[in-house]
Amino acid sequence: MSAEQRVQWFRRVALLGALLAFGVVVLGAWVRLTDAGLGCPDWPGCYGHLYPQPGGEVGKAWHEMIHRYVATTLGLIISGLLVWAVVWRKDRGQPLVPVALLFLVVCLQGTLGALTVTQLLKPLIVTGHLLGGLTTLSLLWWLAITPQPRGLTAPERGLRKFALLAAVVLCGQLFLGGWTSTNYAAVACPDFPTCQRSWWPTMDFRDAFVLQHGLGIDYKGDALTNPALMAIHFTHRLGAVITGSVLIMLGILTLVRATDRRLAVAGVGILVAVSLQLSIGIATVLFGVPLPLATLHNAGAALLVVTMVWLLRALWPAVPEPAAAVGMVPLRRGNRSE
Repeated sequence: MSAEQRVQWFRRVALLGALLAFGVVVLGAWVRLTDAGLGCPDWPGCYGHLYPQPGGEVGKAWHEMIHRYVATTLGLIISGLLVWAVVWRKDRGQPLVPVALLFLVVCLQGTLGALTVTQLLKPLIVTGHLLGGLTTLSLLWWLAITPQPRGLTAPERGLRKFALLAAVVLCGQLFLGGWTSTNYAAVACPDFPTCQRSWWPTMDFRDAFVLQHGLGIDYKGDALTNPALMAIHFTHRLGAVITGSVLIMLGILTLVRATDRRLAVAGVGILVAVSLQLSIGIATVLFGVPLPLATLHNAGAALLVVTMVWLLRALWPAVPEPAAAVGMVPLRRGNRSE
C-alpha cells in the first residue's frame, strides 16, 4: 500500500469516527432528556456489571449503557487513529498533531463521563461533556476532509477572518444550549416569541449563571427558582438570534465570495443548517419540548458544527506543492543539459 493510499484509508476511518461521534452526541442528548443519566449510578459498569441487570429502572439503565458502549467504540477508533498516525507519521499528508489533540480530548471526555455520574449530573460537568463531544466530532470531521491544494483570493482571506469570528459566536451559543438543557430550563418559557407571555419577564441572572452548583440548586444551596430558569432560557433565545444572524450573514458572504465549489457548498450548508436549527428550536418550544424534537435540536447543533468545520476546512486549503513534488524530477549534478 502506497503512502497516498494509507492517508486515504486514514481519512476514511476518521470519517467513520465522525459519523459515530455524531451518533454519540445525539445518544447523549437522548440519555439526558429521558432522565437516564443516573440509570447506572456507577462507572464504567452498571451496578457492578458490564450490562444492566433485571429489576429497577432497567430501561433507563440500558439507555445509559448503550451510550457508553458506542462512546467506548469511538474511543477505540480514535486510539487506532493515533497509533496509525504515529506509525506512518513520515507519509506526506499524514496528520499527527490534530490526532494527538483528538486523543487528549477523548481522554478528557472519558473523565467527564465518569464525573457526570459520580457528581450527580452537575450542570457544568454535563455541559462540558456535551461540548467535548462536539469538539471530538469537529476534529474527526476535520481529519476526514481531504484538503485541496489551492490559493485563496483576497475576498476569501477576509471571509476566513469572519468565519473564525462566527465559529467563536457559535461556540458561545453551544454553551448556552448545553447550559439550558442540563439545567432543564427548556420548559421555563413555554410560549414563543414571548416568555411567560412577556417580552421581558422578571428574571434572575445572578443565580442563573453561577457555574458551580448542583442540579436544580443555586449557589446558596436553595432550589433554583423559576426566574433563574427563565433567565437561562431567555439568554439562550437571545443568543440564538445573534448566532443565527451571524451565521446567515456568513453563509451569504460565502456564496458571494466563493470561487471554489467546495466553499460554495459549505455556504449553502451553513444556511440550511441554521434554518433547520432555528425551526426545530421554535417547534420544540411550541409543542411543549417533546423528546423527538428536543433530541433533533441537539442533532441540529451537531450539524451546525459539521457545516462550520467544512467551511473552515475549505478556507484552510493545503499549500500548493512545488512542481518538483508533482512529477518534475530535479536534474542531477553532472547530468544537467547545457
